[in-house]
Order: sequence, then structure tokens, then C-alpha cells
Amino acid sequence: MATTKNPSTPSETTDGKTSTTKNKTASTTIDAKASAITDEAGNAVESSNDATIHGISPEVKDEMSREINEMLSFAVYNGKIINTDLIPLIEDSNVASLINAHNMLCANIAPATPKSIEYTVKLRNRDKDKSLFSKLPLVRNLVLLAIAFLAAFIATSLSSDVNDQSLDKGVMNNDGISLLLNLGYLASVSGLGVVFYLLKNVSSAVRKGTLVPEDSIYYVALVVLGVISGLIMSEILNLYTNDADNINLFNKSVLALVGGFSSDAIFTVLQSLIDRLKAIFAPAN
Repeated sequence: MATTKNPSTPSETTDGKTSTTKNKTASTTIDAKASAITDEAGNAVESSNDATIHGISPEVKDEMSREINEMLSFAVYNGKIINTDLIPLIEDSNVASLINAHNMLCANIAPATPKSIEYTVKLRNRDKDKSLFSKLPLVRNLVLLAIAFLAAFIATSLSSDVNDQSLDKGVMNNDGISLLLNLGYLASVSGLGVVFYLLKNVSSAVRKGTLVPEDSIYYVALVVLGVISGLIMSEILNLYTNDADNINLFNKSVLALVGGFSSDAIFTVLQSLIDRLKAIFAPAN
């Protein structure tokens, strides 16, 4: 028995092709939309990055606001006259106004700075049950160092090897324990001079609110510089002035004390001399 084939009608073939075309068109449209969305997202990310790089971040704005509040509090607490032109600038709170207010307050609280005020506030708020002496390790360390130099001064002074005759011999004509004790005596005198100078500076900085964390490193270096300066003044720059009775007006102890106290000035003078010599012999740029 013969099998009869049922060929597809032309309308069915046309519908199939039309459906395939629609599917391809829809797929192309979806891909185009996805690509557009991806491009927009990429542009948005780039715009955000540009805004972060070229603009002022909110963190910087918040930091300026915090420093303005701290400077205002410092000025009020210390009885400084505040410029009333700051009020509209602070109330405006945009970036330009905050910068202008920050600049005006920095000039108002000088010689204190926002950094020194922040450090002072941290010290005051840290361990409120402790005394100010305990909160300031720099002052405590300088006081302990002064006591140590004073003890060394007394201990070396008690030795019979430390006297005017042994000091007059200097490092070239003295030796052994006598030389060691004499150098220890001069170093302790120099240390007392530099600590005396630093304690005066620190007390003034605390009172004016100009103390910053970096001062700890500077003062440690200045103590070493003061001891070296005192030894240089007393041993290397060995200058004497005698009166009619042949008494030394500027003996080594005085020179060591002056050298330690004025170590910063001596360093500046020596550095200035070196710079002038370099300017003479070095070729001009």
C-alpha cells in the first residue's frame, strides 16, 4: 500500500521564517541594550573616579570642619578675640567658605596650629584621672634626664681627680680615670645646660598650645647635640680670660654650661659658616 507524503504548505514555511527573523531581531535588540547599559555603567564609574580624583573628598571636608571646631574651642578657652566674620562662613558650610574660615582661624590662634591643638586635646582627654605631668611623657622624660645629669654632676664633683688643675690639662694632657671623670663632669654640666633650655621651651609650648608629637624626636636630638656642643666649647674652643688676680672668668665649666644651653644657636652658627665656605669654593649653578 503506497504511503502518501504530506508536503508543508507555503503558509507554514513563511510563518517559520518570520518567527526565526523575529527571534534574531529580538536577540540583536537585547544585545544592543545590554551593551548600552554596560557603556553607561562604565561611564558612570569613570565619572565617579574623576570626581574623587579632581574634587575634594568628604573626608577632607569633615576634617576641616573638625579642625575649625577645635580651633574655635581653643580660642574661646584661651580668651582670644574671634573675628565675627567667621560666622556666615561656618554657617554656609560649602568648601570655599570652610577654607576661608580655616585660614582666618589659623591666623587667629597663632602661634598654635590645628595640629598642635589636636595633640593637646588628645593629651587632655587621655587618662583624665592622671595628672598633667603623667600625660606629658616628654616633660617627664626631661625632668628625669635633668635628675640624671644632676646626679652625674654631683658624683663626678666628689672625686678628687676632678679639679681646676685636671680640667686645665684638657684631653691632650690627661689620661686614664682622671680624664674619664673630667669628661663625665663636663658632659653632665653640658647636659644640665641643654635640659634647662629644653624645659623652658617645653613649658612655654604647653602654655601656648604649640606642642606637637614631632617635638619628642627634636628634643632627644637636641640633648645629644647639647652635650657635644658643651664638650666642644670647653675642650676644643679653649678660650680663657684672666683678670688682674689671674682668675679664670670663663673656665671650662662655664663654657660647657653655655655650650649646652646654646647648642641650637651654636649649630646654626657653624652651619652658617659651612654654607658660606661652600658658597666661596663651590661653583655657582
